[in-house]
Amino acid sequence: MAQIVSNPADLAAGDAKSAGVDLAPFQIDRIRSVDDPLFAIGYAALWAEFGAKDEMELRETLDQRFRLAPRILSEMILLRRAGEFVAVRDHTAIVAGGGVVVHLSHNLIAPNARRTGLAGWLRAWPIQTARECLATNGAADDAPVTLIAEMEYEMADDAAREIRLRAYERGGFRKIDPAVVRYFQPDFRAFEEIDATGGARPLAFQLVVRRVGREGEETISGREVRGLVRALYAIFAPPFRAADLAHPLLALDRLPPDDAVIALLLPTQC
Repeated sequence: MAQIVSNPADLAAGDAKSAGVDLAPFQIDRIRSVDDPLFAIGYAALWAEFGAKDEMELRETLDQRFRLAPRILSEMILLRRAGEFVAVRDHTAIVAGGGVVVHLSHNLIAPNARRTGLAGWLRAWPIQTARECLATNGAADDAPVTLIAEMEYEMADDAAREIRLRAYERGGFRKIDPAVVRYFQPDFRAFEEIDATGGARPLAFQLVVRRVGREGEETISGREVRGLVRALYAIFAPPFRAADLAHPLLALDRLPPDDAVIALLLPTQC
């Protein structure tokens, strides 16, 4: 497994501040197995932040996802300084639609490390995972790279969400118009909990994308949107029961047709 290379060319124009960050004090580790001793550190931090909101996969789910390599390449990136937790992000790359799609699952930075420029690198490092996924699957190394993240809908009393959306906007991401594309994430809860509460409950999210090298484009086709959502569901699918994935809110035919032209908005745009 290659070491992280911090290539400023992978940063978005709005993340220029990150290029000046001194990364030397940080230990940066890539984690691709639940058996890695560092997995417990990263997972505990993510679960504490996202588990109660039903937005974090179970350990068993991530174990299955790690095992899909090299067809689907999943990893955590853990940052520590002097042995102390600084940040963690997890993401998964899959070759799809003539390019590679990278799902940016979760990103968490310790409070004392926020607004330092580290977030820009945490958004850029997954591009290396994308290139590795292309290479290991025999795809062209210049194939299109798309980073995609699921973001909560804005709430007037949630300043943290507004900060995250502004950060993605600075990082070259655009929001697929949620008035046209109503996207839902599968229900990540344990099967027993799903059954005890009357069935799967997909969660509504907005989709934000960085199409690397095409950040200035202001529209996306229905065909590309369907391909992106299909790629996300292919990443999520292995641990799910067929009945849960068959939920009507997850049906691809709910999405705009291939020839639709959909606006790409600024992430903070309502």
